Amino acid sequence: MKPHLVICFAYDQLCTFEFGCTVELFALQRPELGVAWYEFAVCAADAGKLRAAGGITVEVPYGLDMLDEADTIIIPGWRDADEIPPEALLDKIRAAHARGARICSICSGVFILAAAGILDGKTVTTHWRYAEKLLKRYPQIQVQTNALYVDQGQIMTSAGSAAGLDMLLHLVRKDHGAKVANLVAQRLVVPPHREGGQAQFVPRPMPSDEHARLAKLMDWIRAHPALPHNLASMAEKAAMSTRTLQRHFKESTGMAPGEWLIRERVAIAKELLESPNTSLPQIAELAGFGSEESLRRHFRRIVANSPGNYRKQFSDSTTMPP
Repeated sequence: MKPHLVICFAYDQLCTFEFGCTVELFALQRPELGVAWYEFAVCAADAGKLRAAGGITVEVPYGLDMLDEADTIIIPGWRDADEIPPEALLDKIRAAHARGARICSICSGVFILAAAGILDGKTVTTHWRYAEKLLKRYPQIQVQTNALYVDQGQIMTSAGSAAGLDMLLHLVRKDHGAKVANLVAQRLVVPPHREGGQAQFVPRPMPSDEHARLAKLMDWIRAHPALPHNLASMAEKAAMSTRTLQRHFKESTGMAPGEWLIRERVAIAKELLESPNTSLPQIAELAGFGSEESLRRHFRRIVANSPGNYRKQFSDSTTMPP
């Protein structure tokens, strides 16, 4: 089977950080992971040397025709949300979408997808600074204003900058499973999993002491998922009132403590399911669900799949999407 081809396109006034995140995720060879890694290429939306943020210039070997071969296309932002992209680029995006290629945008890159007309009726996100502009210009699109990324299957969109990294790790997780995605995250020295529905920013910064206590609590729970955690025990561990803990969780993650805990347990269950030697009752106990029925119920709600089907997909050598 041919490698899954990921193509990122560059443009004049390129967003350097978003482009760099894409290169870091998909261009590096990772033989130690033991999976069929991606093939990666860059194509140019503009002719000649491309200027990038920070005074960098980029020379790109391929033109837009390269998009015709892509299995996944990454759009690392766009130079101006008010600029309509070139029609040649939009035609290539429409053609890629029509043939079933996966298309992902970071930050302002969503404006390219919107201009191409492939987002009508879909839910997307972008950097919070651009959300209102996107809503006004394209009222036929549902804009989720407070999300790190939104997965609509063939199309994925993320908020600004670092949220793009979360979305790209989410792609790896979908293609290769939680264990491989976590190993990649470790090499990047970033959190292995942030749910797409988390808040883009904390509206009121927490005092450093309370922020540290919340971070320590989260790390401790991840290390002890099987314990019978509840709101009261979590608040006691963090040396906060339950009300303060709830407020800080909502501001930091966009979720209540209980929902965050369930999603962390599901993430642990996903990784355990990739080992065929661990039974479902054992996974339910190790992840802290208490019962197999509870594991199945929460897993289906969050992953939109059954534990059994997830195990069939990821327990052996994972196959890439077509």
